[in-house]
Amino acid sequence: MSTDVPLHQRRRGISLAEAEGIPWLPRLQADERERALIALQVVDAEPGDYVCRIGRPATYWFGVVEGLLKMSSDNEQGSTMTFTGLPPGGWFGEGTALKREPYRYNIQALRRSVVAGLPVATFDWLLDHSIGFNRFVMGQLNERLAQFIAAREIDRMNNPDQRVARSLAALFNPVLFPGVGEVLRITQQELAYLVGLSRQRVNEALRALEARRIIRVEYGGLRVLDLSALRSSVFSR
Repeated sequence: MSTDVPLHQRRRGISLAEAEGIPWLPRLQADERERALIALQVVDAEPGDYVCRIGRPATYWFGVVEGLLKMSSDNEQGSTMTFTGLPPGGWFGEGTALKREPYRYNIQALRRSVVAGLPVATFDWLLDHSIGFNRFVMGQLNERLAQFIAAREIDRMNNPDQRVARSLAALFNPVLFPGVGEVLRITQQELAYLVGLSRQRVNEALRALEARRIIRVEYGGLRVLDLSALRSSVFSR
């Protein structure tokens, strides 16, 4: 349950252990990395906490150190469309930071999570001075475009098994979410929130994927056994 203390009042400096999980830091030169480490802030988000809200100005570029977040938006009819989940290693909001525009989506913690933030002023400085950082951000933008196209397709799918498979494939994206690896720490209820189905229906879809030896359901998470098969099952019609 979220706390009454605003997230920005709970922020603190990043630890060395937490910094080790940030995928773009090794791409920086020594002076660039030092500047980034000084500027980086982290916060311990509780379930239900909003990291970003629609209409709020962009002040940080965010990344998930631990936990699981949800990116979503509300339409005029009052219904919510979930774009994607954000597992460890995922950084988001680079497009908003580049344009300095208000957020067009909500980011909410589904479980206790550690979220890092790089101030937009430091984000801009790295873009001006670091080739390695530029290449990382360009890769993010390229993958993000494909991610949102896929999210729109998922939202229109009527086959629940395809919705679950495609959502899982997105969470195992090694470029956007390098901290996941072969095992995604997620509960069936959390996956149900992301996919927009009941936990029972998600369980049926996972069992079908497990029967095909594409994934294995483990305690507290899912292990991918055949990522290419998971992706191909997503795109089958």
